[in-house]
Amino acid sequence: MNRSRGWIVTGVALLATVAVAAGSLALGGFDPWEAMRALVSGSLGSPTAIFSITLVRAVPLILTGLAVALAFRAGIWNIGAEGQLYAGAVAGVWVALAAPSSVPAWLLLPGILTVGGVAGAAWAVVPAALRLRAGVGEVITTILMNFVAIHLAAWMVHGPLQEARGVFPQTDRISETARLPVLIPGTRLHLGFAIAVILAVFLWAWLRYTASGFGIRAVGASPDAARVAGRIEDGPTLFRIFLASGAIAGLAGVVQVSGVTFALYEDFSPGYGYTAIAVALLAGLKPLGVVLTGVLFGALEGGAGAMQREAGVPAGWVDAVEALVILSILAADRLIRRGEA
Repeated sequence: MNRSRGWIVTGVALLATVAVAAGSLALGGFDPWEAMRALVSGSLGSPTAIFSITLVRAVPLILTGLAVALAFRAGIWNIGAEGQLYAGAVAGVWVALAAPSSVPAWLLLPGILTVGGVAGAAWAVVPAALRLRAGVGEVITTILMNFVAIHLAAWMVHGPLQEARGVFPQTDRISETARLPVLIPGTRLHLGFAIAVILAVFLWAWLRYTASGFGIRAVGASPDAARVAGRIEDGPTLFRIFLASGAIAGLAGVVQVSGVTFALYEDFSPGYGYTAIAVALLAGLKPLGVVLTGVLFGALEGGAGAMQREAGVPAGWVDAVEALVILSILAADRLIRRGEA
């Protein structure tokens, strides 16, 4: 979608989501105004809510959203960000726990971040190869790889990486030197947020101002035209972008371990890789827009607890709101396309 239509679709989708959510809350017997007030106050109502809740929750959503947006821009339907995130988290925590205590933070932190990215890219190799070599659609293969990664992580925290006492399905906590530093003292906002923003700016500049970025956009728009008119080989381009998308999702997993949880446990992700699809679509697949929509979804998740405490609204309603965002985007885009036809 072009820039103007992208912003129109986003605006219409948000308005439609608010209207439908308010109506649904009212039909469910809840006060929609009180629920919205609690949502806003719980996510944006104080410096603690902003820097220790909303922005912290936004980090994995921004990173996985960038992974999805990059893939979708190239015409790759990577639904496997969830599995790639798990792969990155498993690899990163494994290296962090295995590293000698004498390894300094300036060496260990870049090491585990790199390993997490490489693991995410490796997890994307199979669906990428199947699409390019066998013509197997990546939607199915990436979804299947998600289940493999989730069960692999569960096996790891019950087996080889289980904490020393062998009681809980989680790893031991990683050392201080393997943890991302805090950006703002007195808050939980860690360096991962800066990494996500810098990566978004890099991807924006790359896609907009470089020849290879133009090639990605051309292949995503029309592989045949890119190959014939632009002499751009779509196969190698798609393979590289598939792996780059997986690497960003893997980075999201290790950043979450190193910046927030400090350990890997069963059901580590509440579905970041799937929510990332809504984050990327709402942003119109634009990297800088992903930062904004990631913060929006972080606010939704951050305010869910306040909605439950103050308005009696089940936290599961936030999942319904996220689903409404996706449906509203699709409906708004279809209506606008019909109007332009």
